[in-house]
Amino acid sequence: MTASRASVTLAQRVSISDEVLAQEVGDEIVLLDLAGERYFGLDPVGTRIWGMLPESADLASVLAQLCAEFDAPQAQIEADLLALIAALREAGLVTVD
Repeated sequence: MTASRASVTLAQRVSISDEVLAQEVGDEIVLLDLAGERYFGLDPVGTRIWGMLPESADLASVLAQLCAEFDAPQAQIEADLLALIAALREAGLVTVD
């Protein structure tokens, strides 16, 4: 795990960059980073997380909703959530406050 991934916590709030365009394709979403001119794809779970980011107070709220929706251990959901947010941040698609 990289240092930047370790620094993402459930108490933090995530904001989507103004330099990102998102387009739903079926049950997935494709993100275009306008600054870097790169495309990123999110699977259905990543798409669900992406959709919750603008309306959530913090990542703990996202985690609570994911745990209510998916039948998986909370520890696994949390690890996957934090890893996705860290990867999105590293790609410049979101900021973490």
